[in-house]
Amino acid sequence: MATLLLSPLIRDRPPFQISDGASTRNLQETSRRLRPIPGTKPHNRIPQASKTPPPQRLPHNIHGLPPSDEDATQSVPALCESMPRNSLVPFRELLAKLNNSAVVPPVTCVVSDGVMTFALQAAHEMNVRCVLFWTFAACGFLSFKLCADLIDSGITPFKDSSYLTDGSLEAPVDWVPGLENFMFKHILTFIQTTDPNNVVLSYVKGEIEANSKASAVILHTFDALERRVLDVLSPMLPPIYTIGPLQPLVDQISEKTAVSSMDFSLWKAEDECFEWLNSKEQNSVIYVNFGSYEVFTPSEIQELALGLAESKKNFLWILRPDLVKGNSGVLPPDFVAETKDRGLIVGWCQQEKVLSHPSVGGFLTHCGWNSIMEGITAGVPFLCLPRSTDQPANCKSVCSEWGIGLEISKNIKKDEVGMLVKEVLEGEKGRKMKKRGMEWKEQAAKATACPHGSSFQNLERLVKEVLLK
Repeated sequence: MATLLLSPLIRDRPPFQISDGASTRNLQETSRRLRPIPGTKPHNRIPQASKTPPPQRLPHNIHGLPPSDEDATQSVPALCESMPRNSLVPFRELLAKLNNSAVVPPVTCVVSDGVMTFALQAAHEMNVRCVLFWTFAACGFLSFKLCADLIDSGITPFKDSSYLTDGSLEAPVDWVPGLENFMFKHILTFIQTTDPNNVVLSYVKGEIEANSKASAVILHTFDALERRVLDVLSPMLPPIYTIGPLQPLVDQISEKTAVSSMDFSLWKAEDECFEWLNSKEQNSVIYVNFGSYEVFTPSEIQELALGLAESKKNFLWILRPDLVKGNSGVLPPDFVAETKDRGLIVGWCQQEKVLSHPSVGGFLTHCGWNSIMEGITAGVPFLCLPRSTDQPANCKSVCSEWGIGLEISKNIKKDEVGMLVKEVLEGEKGRKMKKRGMEWKEQAAKATACPHGSSFQNLERLVKEVLLK
């Protein structure tokens, strides 16, 4: 969703005219995956920036994944394998079509996802500038860079599966400036393999190497949050523009512009959800959401549910119908009845609005970067359960670097879940994290403030120095 937020920020600055690439396909796919559980209300439309659609869109099957396969986007290896093979040609054709159109001006700059550098190749072929937008943290990007270095040095793939038990994942990566307090287990989960032909590792390495050819790189973060890592990254990359958190910047767009009508929520915010939150005391609710794509085993969901029940605390749980592998009916018997007075389970919600509600006192999350940024913007402490990709790096930063989170063990147990929920909502550590979280909230607000915030100014600089160059 971060890419959708960046688009109106650029569009709001004349004289730009934007064609929104594959956004329609992405939204349709996400919307499909977020079908509500029984009793919830689906959003009946896809967000639009204005009543006039963009002049051209990419073919819906550009990713090369079978549209009939409901789990296609769950397979990262399949996506990494198909992207280079199926994306370059149609994107090249789209650019050529736009440049030969009598209706729209020619393309002068491409803004692409940082791990979709086929767009960079096509742009270079047509002598068009290309900016790569990374929706990760700076520490997440540095983890990608380290992943490529580990491949070059022969450290990963590991020689055999003993790395899982011999302490290899606990080894520090203190030779990497900016990641001195990190261990191998905090780096991208892609490195945890013994397969020398691992398609994801090869893809990551190629994408990182291609980033050096971009006109500029955008990172969805703000200077005060990751200054040390940003200083490390600066010599490695083209000009870096830190622009985040994005939502507060979008909120500043004048109501007179077309983008003011844009609705970024894929589901209507359920009135029941906010009525329920309004009935709870301040900082008394743990909000539970594991994003759009992470999946759990039935036993993991049962441990989470039992932990929430045993905490005796209020909770709002966003429970996707496809959150559990192979079986959606896995909540413990009597769980709903036992927690009905202090728990609410819904299919989806408007997350940034929920996190800003006074009754929400903590966020149990998978540590996806968009969720972390929304939580920081709201000033809530985190209860972290990282699962894949850059999430362990985000978790490490949240808990150790920024002091606003606690981590649940990978082997989920109800007793620990219940204990940590209580600690976040009413413990001494929770109070300290809340205080620190409010300090980071203030820093995020300063970064996005008009006209002197660092992220606001970086957006202006990006437009003048790169997009209009």
